[in-house]
Parts: sequence; C-alpha cells; structure tokens
Amino acid sequence: MRLAACVPTIPAHIVASLETCGIRTDADLLFSGSTLEILRRLPAGTTTLRELARFTALVENLVSAPGQCAADLLKEPEDADFLSGLPQLDEILNGLTTPGRLVEVSGDKGSGKTSLLLHLVLHHLVHHTQSSVLWIDTKGDFSALRAAEILELYDAPGAPLALERLQVSVAFEVDALHEVLEELRLSLSSSAAHLRTRAIVVDTVTPLFGPLLSPVSSQGHAIMTSSMRQLRAFAEFFSLTVFVVNDSAAFTPFVPGSVSNNPNIRKPALGPSFSFLTDATLWLALYGDDTDPHERDTGAGCTKHLAQVYRSKVTVSQVWRAFKIRQGVLLDCEQVP
Repeated sequence: MRLAACVPTIPAHIVASLETCGIRTDADLLFSGSTLEILRRLPAGTTTLRELARFTALVENLVSAPGQCAADLLKEPEDADFLSGLPQLDEILNGLTTPGRLVEVSGDKGSGKTSLLLHLVLHHLVHHTQSSVLWIDTKGDFSALRAAEILELYDAPGAPLALERLQVSVAFEVDALHEVLEELRLSLSSSAAHLRTRAIVVDTVTPLFGPLLSPVSSQGHAIMTSSMRQLRAFAEFFSLTVFVVNDSAAFTPFVPGSVSNNPNIRKPALGPSFSFLTDATLWLALYGDDTDPHERDTGAGCTKHLAQVYRSKVTVSQVWRAFKIRQGVLLDCEQVP
C-alpha cells in the first residue's frame, strides 16, 4: 500500500518527507530499519521519534487483517463457494470458486461471461445476507437495471437488499484499479466493517493490460504480473474469491503461415503467461440458439452455452457442462452430446 493512501491519517507533509527518502509504501516503512534509523534519514525538524513511532503503528493497523473470533467462524456458511444453483453447472464450479481462488473467465464476445458472473454474484448475495461483492467495471457497461430484473426472480429474504451489497466501481486504467483495491484494503482492515466482502469481479482485464503488452518491452508484462499478484494477495489474505474476465484471441500456430491456421480456433487473450497467474481458467462458448420461433420477434431469446474448465490447478481440467441463458437468466439443460 502506498503511504499516500494513508493521508490524512498520516499528515501529508510527513508522507512527502518519507517519499523523498525513498520510503513510499507500507513495506518500505515497516522493513527499512528501526524507527530511529528512519528518523535520522528525514530532514531535521520533520517530526519527533514518538510521533513517527505512532504513525508507524497506524500504518501497521491499516495493513493488518482484522482479528476474528473462532465462534464467528463457526457461523460462516458451509457453502462458501460461488455457485449458480444449477446442479449440472455447479458440478464443475464446486471447488473452483472457493475463497482464496483467483479464477479467469474467458471466451468470445457473447459467450456469457458477464451473465454467468452476475448470476453467481447475485445468487450468493441473495442467500448470504452478511456478504458483499465488489464489481470493478473497466468498460462502463455494467447494468444495474439488468441486475435488478434478475433479482426479481428470487423469492428469498435477502433478495430485496442484495443489490445494495453489490458495490460497483469504475476503473478505466491500471492506476484506477489499484486505487479501488487500496480503498477496499482499508475497508477490509477496518474493524468497523459490518459486511464481509466475499468476492471481487474485474470485468474485464483485457482493456487494462492489453494495450500495455509489447513484444519489444517487458514493462507492460511487469505491470500485468504485479496487478495480478495484488489480486491474488487479496484472495489469499482476506479469504475471498477473485474473478477476472478476459477476452479471447485467435490461436496462432507455432509455424507462421501454416496451412493449419484457423481463425475460428480461439484462446484466452493476454498471452500464455497470463493463465499461469490464476488458479484456473473457465472457458465459455456460445453453442447455439434455442429460441422458440414464436419468440424471435419479442426479444425473449434463449441461447445455449458451454462452460469448460480449460485449465485448473485446483480441480479436474477439461470437463464441461452446458447451460442456457434467457434474457440474462441462467437455466439448466441436459448435457450436450
């Protein structure tokens, strides 16, 4: 965490003086030496030893995980995974979306990535009234109206207030993403938080990292790796599930110009190394249109989709299930032969 995020808890002039000495983050402050050693590096008259020790203690509290009573842990719901409520689909989601996991959801446009995650999030919030979810929108197209329409289908006590526990933040650049995560870190580290954040959804990471990647520079790759490690730290440290939506790209064969080139063969975007920064990749694909001919003109379409565990470190890979989407709502269906 950057010390600048601690202002005004720590006076701005103290933070500025620390930054001139190369102490810009909480790690720099806590591990760059003793309080007395750091004070000697600061300009004369900046602060006192007692005040610097107090500011250091404040930073320690901000970056520390809040304590939790064991009795409260026993009250936590057993079904902590983010599941859909559809038996077939949950067969491959079970264990994949457990707290502490970082899951990539990839596929072509129209494959149902956002619809699936919105369904998982709302299903969880409806049945867990003390949970909240942070949805980071990187394209500015999140639809609260669509979420409200889905919630109308639930007949459960948590449904009316579920949307209030879905926090939506907009981040069009990597720096904005880091700012949102810093705000969340401070909130999660505060003992005053009455709701527990159980998931982070980044929809999507492709426009954030894609423009930074270059074959002649490693800087963009380093930024992507650092950001993904930060998300993983959130998942593991605060015991929550992180979903990152990734677009697709054409599969490029090892031999350029090969006759085996097929533009219809797709793969997750952002390069092969991105997949190794996550615990699993869930690949979605549009399978077909199951709309009744009498409903085609009404907009009440129904599409078939496939969800495949493309790669996983935590569950079985290369398994898939079929599901349907009708007006943004997920429906179960028989497994496609």
